[in-house]
Amino acid sequence: MPHPERQVPVADDLIDRAIQRDPQAIRAITTQHNRRLYRIARSIVRDDDEAEDVLQAAYMHAFAALPVFRRDSSLATWLTRIVMNEALARLRARKPMIRIETGQAVLAGQVIPFPTMAVEADPERTMAQRQIQSLLEMAIDELPTVYRVVLVARVIEEMSLEETAALLDLRPETVKTRLHRARRLLRQTLERRAGPVLLGAFPFDGWRCEKMTKAVIEKILALP
Repeated sequence: MPHPERQVPVADDLIDRAIQRDPQAIRAITTQHNRRLYRIARSIVRDDDEAEDVLQAAYMHAFAALPVFRRDSSLATWLTRIVMNEALARLRARKPMIRIETGQAVLAGQVIPFPTMAVEADPERTMAQRQIQSLLEMAIDELPTVYRVVLVARVIEEMSLEETAALLDLRPETVKTRLHRARRLLRQTLERRAGPVLLGAFPFDGWRCEKMTKAVIEKILALP
């Protein structure tokens, strides 16, 4: 009985096709990894446009080097390392001797998107959500980089402990410790900053207030 042909993993197939400059394979790879790579780049350079430049340059480096990719790590990890190196190179060009381990690079980024709801738009609630998101982003931005990077990787991008440790060349125990400290510092910052924002929590003004007033008036006028 003949042996069945070995099934080539989808990732390997995509890589092989991308090496041959197959547009569909390149599109599949970039679409799958764009969000994580953009966030990592944005967290380091702290600028939307520059993060896009970093991502584009990193992709060019990556696809040029794809034929020598040894595939002993995941493609996502390999791409993330290239993006980090490109972003840190941009920082070194602006400010010498910046390294992740020193805690001098800065992390920010578009994080924690609020889920959309299939209900009537609520301008006051939307504004409150944006204030909370902005508050959270500023609080993350204030964290020392050694904690920020771990927080983004583990919590926002939901990378595994092992993947984060491998990406940052840290021991898993160190990742755990940094994540614990990041959460503690984030909580302290939010508690310090949240007072003014909390005053606007559970808004019931604007169109919602008017809608309620109108309904009550209509019901009162309809009474016998």
